[in-house]
Amino acid sequence: MSLLAAIESPADLKRIAQDDLPILCAELRERIIEVVSRNGGHLAPSLGVVELAVALHYVFESPVDPIVWDVGDQAYAHKLLTGRRERFDTLRQSGGLSGFTRRDESVHDPFGAGHASTGISAAIGIAEAKRLKGEPGRVVAVIGDGGMTGGMAFEALNHAGSLGRDLVVVLNDNGMFISPRVGAMSHWLSHRFAGRGFNLARRRIKDLLTGFPRWGDVTLRWIRRGVESTKVLLTPGILFEGLNFQYIGPVDGHDLAELIPILQNVRMLDGPSLVHVRTVKGKGLPCAEKDPSRYHGVAPSEPETSRASGVGEHRTPSYTSVFSRALVELGQRDERIVAITAAMPDGTGLSAFAERFPGRFYDVGIAEEHAVTFAAGLACQGFRPVVAIYSTFLQRAYDQILHDVCLQRLPVTFVLDRAGLVGEDGPTHHGAFDLSYLSHLPEMAVLAPADEAELVCMLSSALDSGRPAALRFPRGAGAGAAYPERIERLPFGRGRVVHRPAGRPEIALLSVGTMLGACLQAARRLEEREGLPAAVCDVRFVKPLDRELVLRLASETGQVLTIEEASLIGGFGQQVCALLQAEGLAVPVASLGIPDRFIAHGPAGELRRELGLDPEGIARAALALRRRGVDSALEAPDARRSSP
Repeated sequence: MSLLAAIESPADLKRIAQDDLPILCAELRERIIEVVSRNGGHLAPSLGVVELAVALHYVFESPVDPIVWDVGDQAYAHKLLTGRRERFDTLRQSGGLSGFTRRDESVHDPFGAGHASTGISAAIGIAEAKRLKGEPGRVVAVIGDGGMTGGMAFEALNHAGSLGRDLVVVLNDNGMFISPRVGAMSHWLSHRFAGRGFNLARRRIKDLLTGFPRWGDVTLRWIRRGVESTKVLLTPGILFEGLNFQYIGPVDGHDLAELIPILQNVRMLDGPSLVHVRTVKGKGLPCAEKDPSRYHGVAPSEPETSRASGVGEHRTPSYTSVFSRALVELGQRDERIVAITAAMPDGTGLSAFAERFPGRFYDVGIAEEHAVTFAAGLACQGFRPVVAIYSTFLQRAYDQILHDVCLQRLPVTFVLDRAGLVGEDGPTHHGAFDLSYLSHLPEMAVLAPADEAELVCMLSSALDSGRPAALRFPRGAGAGAAYPERIERLPFGRGRVVHRPAGRPEIALLSVGTMLGACLQAARRLEEREGLPAAVCDVRFVKPLDRELVLRLASETGQVLTIEEASLIGGFGQQVCALLQAEGLAVPVASLGIPDRFIAHGPAGELRRELGLDPEGIARAALALRRRGVDSALEAPDARRSSP
């Protein structure tokens, strides 16, 4: 009988003999590969921590001992062990399990996470709350070596060390950040310094020496210094010991016979401790072990071949690949262009630039704030930095964008991949807020290409503008526009009318970015089925707003519908309303976009249909606006006047 099939909670896991746990780990890997192959998801990260998840739940008592997973993309085995086995088939599907940890999904998810480097801070907060309420339990934070590159993680370590509370930090090191020494001495130190005998002796010596106030404190300091010095010489723990953590490791994260006893000993330690665990990302799937970056997050695939389904079926290049090609081409022309990313060279399309211009490429790790101010430093010395970060992650550097870039009007170009609805990754990853948090910043220009050709020309225009600029585009395949033969600079701050009906238009559809295709389809439906002639505008620039074009279309048509795949609050539609109001132009306006709520995970196409951001939804909104305009005209026929 399957061991996994008998596990409904961590309590069931503890009934399994320790010698049988490797069998359970194999079953967990098989289940993860099966579901991720069908649904897509974070494959390599979750495969790499199967033994770690088993060991943590075998030793600790979740939820009394809360386990906080930093990021959450490593938590698939954790989900399977904590009562979600039967629903695991629904992973990342509409109405199903999230691909990350979520507090409303299980009592075993004490903190929700989709962004890195937050886990230690949250764990400290949970630990302090338990202390203040007098509740039992030891809090555990699991953070990857990539997450440890984020400054927030070190802020949290510094605070935890100063508090001196009981806290266990597990550093999951898969070789991308720390390269520890391994060998017999490190193995021996890990067991001895975490062992019950060592720590019992330390407590007894401490108790004895505290009876001698004059000499006890001095002696204790010398003993502690001697222990720490020995550990520093023979292990990579100097940094953590300096932050007042007891460092244990490196430990083989796939050897349960070694890992479980060490965690059992660590659970008894006083104060903050850090267990350094070495793992192999993608463990158990040869292709993922060989290329963990490629298999970090995967689309639905076939288990037998481990190939993403649909590969080769779509010849249209992605927006990311088009940006990648354009940046290399522009970099060849202008040596001032440098590229910066925050641990995402492949995902953002910067790998080709890095290969072509290694001296002008920087991966700063998961440190978005540093990336932005680093770029500002380069820009103030005459360079043209391109900061390529996913829309959802750039949010973390808001203050740096405002204070270090915009306030000084420095020519930093931000390239925001994954703008809009990203699909199955859900609310932590939707790029819903970039138009809002960037448009209200003085000096910032915000550009949104409708297709691949515009993306290329907008990138060139942003770099040539000599000012802060942000260029946003969605995940996935482009619209099919040909790569331009010549990269031309666009008229800055100007939109374009891409469709005019044969007669006088009665409504203007103002499209932001890649909503243009759906708007054109909606316009055809309105004209052919409803007899409503519509003009379609590609606004191109969310900021600076093309005031002249918007006012002309509003006056000409008498009705305006704005469409943006972004938050409505603070978005393009509100800018249009503010402009018309300021000009005294009483024209009915409606806006389509993302409402004031977090959007759940699910296929991006389904989410757009639910929000009315598909051709049918746009057509319905246009008809509703016309009815509203007719009603208003009947009530107040002289309400609308032309703009001055």
